[in-house]
Amino acid sequence: FHGIISREQADEILAGIEGAYILRESQRQPGCYTLALRFGNQTLNYRLFYDGKHFVGEKRFESIHDLVTDGLITLYIETKASEYISKMTTNPIYEHIGYATLLREKVSRRLSRTKNESRKASVTSEENTPVEKITSLVRRAALTQNDNHFNYEKAHNFKVHTFRGPHWCEYCANFMWGLIAQGVRCSDCGLNVHKQCSKYVPNDCQPDLKRIKRVYCCDLTTLVKAHNTQRPMVVDSCIREIEARGLKSEGLYRVSGFTEHIEDVKMAFDRDGDKADISANIYPDINIIAGALKLYFRDLPIPVITYDTYSKFIEAAKISNPDERLEAIHEVLMLLPAAHYETLRYLMIHLKKVTLHEKENFMNAENLGIVFGPTLMRPPEDSTLATLNDMRYQKLIVQILIENEDVLF
Repeated sequence: FHGIISREQADEILAGIEGAYILRESQRQPGCYTLALRFGNQTLNYRLFYDGKHFVGEKRFESIHDLVTDGLITLYIETKASEYISKMTTNPIYEHIGYATLLREKVSRRLSRTKNESRKASVTSEENTPVEKITSLVRRAALTQNDNHFNYEKAHNFKVHTFRGPHWCEYCANFMWGLIAQGVRCSDCGLNVHKQCSKYVPNDCQPDLKRIKRVYCCDLTTLVKAHNTQRPMVVDSCIREIEARGLKSEGLYRVSGFTEHIEDVKMAFDRDGDKADISANIYPDINIIAGALKLYFRDLPIPVITYDTYSKFIEAAKISNPDERLEAIHEVLMLLPAAHYETLRYLMIHLKKVTLHEKENFMNAENLGIVFGPTLMRPPEDSTLATLNDMRYQKLIVQILIENEDVLF
């Protein structure tokens, strides 16, 4: 560290010594520190940050020496091989070998195990929704494109990663250079690629169950792709149980079950997945199962009605003409990710069944809208005022979805 010195002084000190570096405090901005590094017969200056580790950009190093070493490696490769680097993504091996091949093999193995269950689920789905009532034919065709596998598109969840030992990019098959943070890794499927290559990887992530540690609080699309199901197994299991023994229960979904028992159900799903036992022998109070289902929806990092579509649904709810409002809601439904659409469709079919027993359970579409409005949709910004202002429209959206599920879906 050379104290407060100018760029010119730093240049004089480092002149002629390739790879040398010093730290200095800025003359113009006291308290700001700069790394001056000699490379390619010129002095390069970088704003230096410290948060317990030294970093320039997004890489964090235990020492300045490690930061400089990594910087020199990166500068050397990017200088000597810039033309090659610019062409790395133009002829990728991604479609032919590496991750894509492993993915196909992994999916094939999984499909051989789940073939019967998938077909069964597909048949049940068709029974629940008569063909003559379907208006969203294109979306339905996409959902049932393959009898054995639910083809939901999912983007990779890339995070900067430090690889121990030599590592190669699974998109372009080239070496990933540097000491740390050499590339990115998908947290859901384990795909390893250069950061620049990650921009070209298609949205074909196939989450690995070994990496999905829980069921609740997990992204909806990630969960269904990991388990190769149409909908989250929590939704299927809870609805199946409620329809078997709770449709006539007074105040269904409005009456709360014991919080500690609902947490038990949550832990059972996180621990045992679709093998979780939520039968009457274990949980005789159906409100516990209903509470666990509502908790699942509340805990989703992205709500069933996504943040991207939230404002469009609210605007549609404000339309006064009923027919135009219904058409607007239908158009927004088409913008939902496939897994979210299918989950919402299945839930609305179930809630319609609940309303058919209104004489016993006292739960009509409006009451269910009050319960499920804030559960299924939340404003993108965490604003109490926005939530309060939108509550009546949230209720109205769910009410309309229930009352018109045979037309909208």
